[in-house]
Amino acid sequence: MSWMPFQQLRLLLWTISSGYPRDGVGIQPAVKTMRSAMKIPGHTVLAFGLVLCGLAVVGKAQNQPGATTPQASSSASNTTPAAHRENYDPLLDLPPLPRGQVTLVGGTVVNLDAVMNRMVVQPFGGKQKMKVRFDTRTRFYRDGKPIQQREIQQGQRVYLDTMLNGDKVFAKSIWIQTAEEPGIARGQIIDFDIARKILTVRDELADQPLKMQLTSATVVRKGDQPASLNDLTQGALVSVGFGNQRQLREVTILATPGTVFAFSGRVTYLDLSRKLIALHNNTDGKNYDIFLDAVATNILRQLREGQNVTISAIFDGTRYSARQIDLPGANSAQPN
Repeated sequence: MSWMPFQQLRLLLWTISSGYPRDGVGIQPAVKTMRSAMKIPGHTVLAFGLVLCGLAVVGKAQNQPGATTPQASSSASNTTPAAHRENYDPLLDLPPLPRGQVTLVGGTVVNLDAVMNRMVVQPFGGKQKMKVRFDTRTRFYRDGKPIQQREIQQGQRVYLDTMLNGDKVFAKSIWIQTAEEPGIARGQIIDFDIARKILTVRDELADQPLKMQLTSATVVRKGDQPASLNDLTQGALVSVGFGNQRQLREVTILATPGTVFAFSGRVTYLDLSRKLIALHNNTDGKNYDIFLDAVATNILRQLREGQNVTISAIFDGTRYSARQIDLPGANSAQPN
């Protein structure tokens, strides 16, 4: 349908409301109009004029090409990248992982809960265990080939790509290490089969003992001096280096039961109720727990965390026991 121009519409409304027709040349004398004959109220005429104006505006907007609704453009601009991923269902699928720094961690699976999708990993060379979460977004591999989650077992050596997901450590990828790599261990001898030349050591970082094979090429030392197989006694503290098949390259005896050691360094922990002290040894940079059962009470009262002390202790096969303590500015403390 066609609509009259806006100027003609104004002319019509003015004519109806005033009673003075206008032809564009001049004002003509008033004549009897339809309004005066029909007695139409002024507010009715005004309403009729507003309706006509509204129809004219709507018709003009509809005739303009390319008109779009605001809702359509707003919806298109608010579309998230996740909604465009193939086969992604925002109601059923887990949300994408946040972007963040990824850290590679290697260790042994010491606890596994496949129902709750979580595990505890003992990192290689570390003492503190790590709790790790995983789910359907985690990728699992064995020797570079994808595998299923159920193939992860407790006791396996694994590598993990980890990141923070909220306040939890999450594994993006988990690789199972099938071939054992050369390594080192430190612990205590719990058995030595001299006939079969099999040495069993309780590693200080692992829950399971390590069984390793001595060969003709294995080097045994006690400190910096050569030693014999007879020195590999039960209870001795050792450091070992082994190959892929757990064949021992070298065994270093660190301490045997009855050996006396001298420690010097800063007190990092003190528990007088247990008569236990922890010392950071300056010689090798390691921390040692030393029991103070044989130390006099008056000397124990002088000990403070952060103090530098010198302790002579004997290793009895299970722990170090202090025999003498030298405090700064005090006489040496002998056992009772």
